[in-house]
Order: sequence, then C-alpha cells, then structure tokens
Amino acid sequence: MTIPSVLTRRDAVNTLFLAALAGSTGKALPASPGNQTLVAYLSRSGNTRVIAGFLSREQDADLFEIRTREPYPEDYDRHVDLARRQRDAEIAPALEDLPASFAGYDVVFLGFPIWGGALPAPVRTFLSANDFSGKRLVPFVTHGGYGPGSALETVAELVPAATVLDPFVLECDQERAIIERVSSWLEVSGVKS
Repeated sequence: MTIPSVLTRRDAVNTLFLAALAGSTGKALPASPGNQTLVAYLSRSGNTRVIAGFLSREQDADLFEIRTREPYPEDYDRHVDLARRQRDAEIAPALEDLPASFAGYDVVFLGFPIWGGALPAPVRTFLSANDFSGKRLVPFVTHGGYGPGSALETVAELVPAATVLDPFVLECDQERAIIERVSSWLEVSGVKS
C-alpha cells in the first residue's frame, strides 16, 4: 500500500476517525429492520462535518446540519467571543430548521465541537427542541485539545429519557494552530497591520 505524500484535512480526519473507531470499545449499534437513524451535527471548521458525512454513509442514515437563524461570525475570534457570551448567559439561539419526522428516528448520532469547554449553544437548543424519549443517542465530539469538558454531562441532563451511548471523542486542533502560526508569521514579517 502506498501512502500519498500530501493528505487533505478530510483524508487526515477520516484516517484518524477510522483508526480511533477500530480501537474503540464502545457499544456497537446492531442493525435491525425498520431502524431509522439520523446523524445530526454542528460544525464550525468542517472536522465534525467530515465525521458526520462518514457516519451517514456507513449507517445509511439521514443527515441533518444544525444551523442557527443568525449565522455565527466567520472570524474565529469573534465567533469564540459570541459562543462564550452565549454559554455564560445560557442563551439558546434560534435554529434555522429542525429535522422532519424526528419521532421516527430510533438512533440519533449527535456531533458537535466543544466550544469553551462546554456544549455549544445551538446543540443545547437542538436537544431541547426535540423529544428524545426512548431513543439511543450517540455523541461524537471534536475538540481543540482540552477534551469534552462538561458537554457530555450537559447532554445527559438535557435528554434524560434517552439512552446515551459511549461517545466518540477526537482532538482536531487545526484551525487555532493555523491562525496562531500565520499571525506569528505576519508579526515577524512586518506586514501585520
């Protein structure tokens, strides 16, 4: 087998995800006739989106992106500041949409990045807006190096009538590292305004 000399971010995340999944001791989800599965996710930089797409294909599941009515800023620092303020004030931002026929799903994979050591506000809104009674909820989490923080406890608190299975957790700290390196380079080069 030859390994390409250049990997895309998507290839790297898929490789890490598959390797981690292969070594996981989490509970398997047996296929059953009539089992309806949803993969719902929130993604800022694309890492969680890659995993969600993979899970959707592998589980033959519907795919739903959690989006807010008011988009978050593209600028990383402004985005982080808004997410922090929402977390601290326990704001639940309005979502653009909710999945159709949510009641028909037996299994819901829920993917999200960790924002400020906590569950992102849009995911809190998503969990509160849907009835998870009797469903199996399977979290998959990406983070920037600090782990899942309090997010998994918050998920369990928000959906007490669901069976929350073992999460998949993956460190994906590319965006922050890239921004810091480019910012340093700009300062050293003398072109930073």
